[in-house]
Amino acid sequence: MPVEYVLRPTVPDVADAPDLDLSQRAVVEHRGGPLLVLAGPGTGKTTTLVELVVDRVAQGVAPEDVLVLTFSRKAAQDVRQRISRRLTGGVVPAMTFHSYCYGLVRADSQPEEFADPLRLLSAPEQEWRVAEILLGATEMGRVTWPDELAPALRTRGIAREIADFMSKARALGLEPESLRQLATARDEPVWSSLASLWSEYDQVLSLAREADYSGLVDDALGVLVAADEADELARHQPRLLVVDEYQDTDPAQVNLLRTLVGPHTELVAFGDPDQSIYAFRGADIRGVWAFGEHFGSEARPARTLSLQHCRRLGPELLAASREIVRPMGISGGMDVEEFTSFRHPLPASTTGRVETPTFTDPRAEAEHIALLLARAHLDDEVPYDEMAVLVRGVSSIAPIERALREAGVPVEVAGDEIPLARQAAVRALFHAAECAQAVAQQRTMVPEQAETLLVGPLGRLDPSEMRVLARLLRRRHADDSGELLDSRELLAECLVEPALLFAIEPHGPHGGLVSRVQRIARLLRTTADLILGHAPAEHVLWALWDGSGWPRRLVAAAETGDAEAHRDLDAVVALFDDAARAEERGGRAEIGTYLDAIQAQQIPSDTLAERGIRGRAVRLMTAHRSKGLEWDLVVVAGVQDGVWPAVRPPHSLLRSERLDPRGDGRPPTFGALLAEERRLFYVAATRARLRLIVTAVASAASDGDQPSRFHQQLEALATTAPSPVPLPRPRRGATMRGVVTELRLIAEEGGSDDERDGAARRLAVLAGEGVHVASPDRWWGLAELTESDEPVRPVDEPLALSGTTVDGLTSCALRWFLSREAKGESGSSTAQGFGLAVHVLAAELVADPPIDADTLVRHLDAVWHQLDFDTSWIAARERAEADAAVHRLVRWHRDRGERAVLGAEVEFVVEIPVGDDVVRLRGSMDRVEIDAAGRAHVVDFKTGKVKPSAADLQEHAQLGVYQVAVAHGAIPDHDVSGGAELVHLRQELARAPGLPVVQRQSTPDPDAPFFAYDLLARSTHTLRAEQFSATPNDRCAACAFRRSCPAQDGQPTVTEDVR
Repeated sequence: MPVEYVLRPTVPDVADAPDLDLSQRAVVEHRGGPLLVLAGPGTGKTTTLVELVVDRVAQGVAPEDVLVLTFSRKAAQDVRQRISRRLTGGVVPAMTFHSYCYGLVRADSQPEEFADPLRLLSAPEQEWRVAEILLGATEMGRVTWPDELAPALRTRGIAREIADFMSKARALGLEPESLRQLATARDEPVWSSLASLWSEYDQVLSLAREADYSGLVDDALGVLVAADEADELARHQPRLLVVDEYQDTDPAQVNLLRTLVGPHTELVAFGDPDQSIYAFRGADIRGVWAFGEHFGSEARPARTLSLQHCRRLGPELLAASREIVRPMGISGGMDVEEFTSFRHPLPASTTGRVETPTFTDPRAEAEHIALLLARAHLDDEVPYDEMAVLVRGVSSIAPIERALREAGVPVEVAGDEIPLARQAAVRALFHAAECAQAVAQQRTMVPEQAETLLVGPLGRLDPSEMRVLARLLRRRHADDSGELLDSRELLAECLVEPALLFAIEPHGPHGGLVSRVQRIARLLRTTADLILGHAPAEHVLWALWDGSGWPRRLVAAAETGDAEAHRDLDAVVALFDDAARAEERGGRAEIGTYLDAIQAQQIPSDTLAERGIRGRAVRLMTAHRSKGLEWDLVVVAGVQDGVWPAVRPPHSLLRSERLDPRGDGRPPTFGALLAEERRLFYVAATRARLRLIVTAVASAASDGDQPSRFHQQLEALATTAPSPVPLPRPRRGATMRGVVTELRLIAEEGGSDDERDGAARRLAVLAGEGVHVASPDRWWGLAELTESDEPVRPVDEPLALSGTTVDGLTSCALRWFLSREAKGESGSSTAQGFGLAVHVLAAELVADPPIDADTLVRHLDAVWHQLDFDTSWIAARERAEADAAVHRLVRWHRDRGERAVLGAEVEFVVEIPVGDDVVRLRGSMDRVEIDAAGRAHVVDFKTGKVKPSAADLQEHAQLGVYQVAVAHGAIPDHDVSGGAELVHLRQELARAPGLPVVQRQSTPDPDAPFFAYDLLARSTHTLRAEQFSATPNDRCAACAFRRSCPAQDGQPTVTEDVR
């Protein structure tokens, strides 16, 4: 029996007619000429718009003869749904300007073009297309540029500048030819070049069947003009044309509307001049002031009405909003009575709160925002999805998002608030692709690249696994070649040459770890083969994505409601959508070209519509994005002087601020820019229904951050008195971890036995309820210290020590362990390279025949380029120092007197009993000399800038160890030490210019214990006991581990008594 499928569309619930106030009713009942409705935030604008449409349809206007235009997809969808719920039949077209224009252009296409529809470029795609055309037109000489602009043509940002310029020019009603004329009139030669590039850009887009957003309005207007010439315009002109957010129209869109309004068209425009915030996109607030001029006539004069009852803002919040716009006054040729009514609506009956706290620094601000949101949820039972944090710019989002997540506050950030290349999941895939490129090109992978890949979401190695892997690779390489390479270089090499990994025993204790790294290496090789085969970027990225376990982990996390996993998946979906579109727009876009293009993008991708909000989460967004939304609680954050308002004279590279053909070519005034910022702040502040919190940093430093005039303006209206001083970072957050932390502090440091006992009892209750952080079993410092199965040094062998090791262990054992054993210190510095080069030259001095200073300098020339200095002037300074050091070395060598040079870089190994242990001393002495009595003198060359004091010299660990080694046979036939000395080649002897400073350590006193034996005993005990404690000393300032050292600033370790 055949299966029959029936598609039944969902029938929306019919909504009852709302109660309209008198001002709303006046709008619905208006008949006659064009009508401008001034509607402030929360005054029932959308309800009035819907009822207006419903009324006209009830009066006999067919739904298809109604057109509603607005500025966002979400707003258009909302209007459509609300109208559908009020009508029993028929669908009213409600759409964005660009959606309408696209449909109009598409409907006007030739039949054969329907198989290849017009494609609308996103903003990043437009940027990419401009860059492509700019490169070709400039290299081929089709477009010439003024000399002063030539350097900018090679920068990443120039394509965006040009795209913005063309969009703004088109919004102002300009075309390439009219721009060329304006360039002559305003003496702007670069505009002539831009006009030529613009013409070529339009031609390329036309041939490719593409359009950008601003060009789409032009194309639609062209369709209407052609219809007018063919006497067919009337079929495009609706009976009722309703425009929402009229204040956001640009001149091109106003021209489109003027063409759409026919003799039988009723035009109703809803607008709020105080919410005109898109001037940077070309929106012109003057369109509101000139509404009557544009659409009215003697026969049908335009009229202005206002909505006069605010349903969102109670008296407190409404007063705050009035204070914000008060300085702007009444503008343009508006009806004063209606404008006054619009500015002073009746408040809602709710009671609101206005708060204006300040904080000591941005981190304190972010953490307090997280705290107050958590408390509002816990104490006031405000749902998280009824809260929002609004900021001036995208750069402010990340620190606040981090603070909210750390405090356990669920937060949602729209994926398209952040440029694609800046999103964490995309960065991880891009990084893996760059590693695959290195494999494909058979070039050395930078160690940092390998480490980032291995610890990232594709590799997932933790720090301990990285150390194990490095140790395995070092041992294998040393066994095979006898030399010891830097572990970071081996990590990078194993991803390019997987054979290094296959040499490690796969069934050993670390077989699972090695297997995981092998899979990563194989994935890179597979991806590299795709790159070598010129596969498109989409295929390369998909191989990396699909070839790992990352997708499955993300999907599993997302199914549990993990917001970060959702965000990562959104970013990856947007990436593959963009990569697919890149292939469509530019053929087989290979990975290198695609990575360059995406990483050059400075603006978010808008290829996908904004996704819905998942679950109950605080919305974190820019103020621009908040337009049209509302919440119970709104935090407007970062209202700093210089940030909000951000009033900066608009001096763009291409001088687009002078473009407006209706003006005199002068850029906007300070007052106009301040008004734009004030309107944006007004939009943000009026999103709150019940509680508005405006935050800022008030630094104690004279040159630190301070609240802006907007923040100060609201302080007098705050319903809650702010703290008399800026608030520091909160002691704890409103999270379970924060509560447990507070209870632990009270239990440890409480003022009375009852307080401490009460805190301990509460911790016990929480632990019994399954709160893991409250259980002492989970507290650091209370568990028994663990021991590694593998000792730091084999217990059945003599303990290997060197002078450097003894010095490190006795000065600070923790630093020695972290640096030498854990390999936690960065690689060799240029200072170490300097010293190594000079030591090699010092060894050459004892060669036969003798070498002079000029020869040594030439040898230095041969290796100097291998040292990597931060700047050229540092390199020049260090080279001069090196030359001087070489000349001092040669002069010192020639003046040695009666001592004979036994050798340079003299290596030794001796075994010495130390207590019940045996120490194997090994090392290399820079130089050994023999005096007339046969005593050995050890010379140690130093190239540092600091020398020890006289007292420290006599207990210099390295020299002392050398003298002990001599006494135990390190120098055959010379077991009596004549002393040891440091020769500081960077430092010149004041009384003998041209000679280095020399410091001599005395020979051991045969009648007294020599200090070096005590150092050996202490070092032996430290290594055998494996107790590496931190010891403050004069080297702490240069220690790489200072910030995490328990010996600094009196901070105890977790296993020490904190009282």
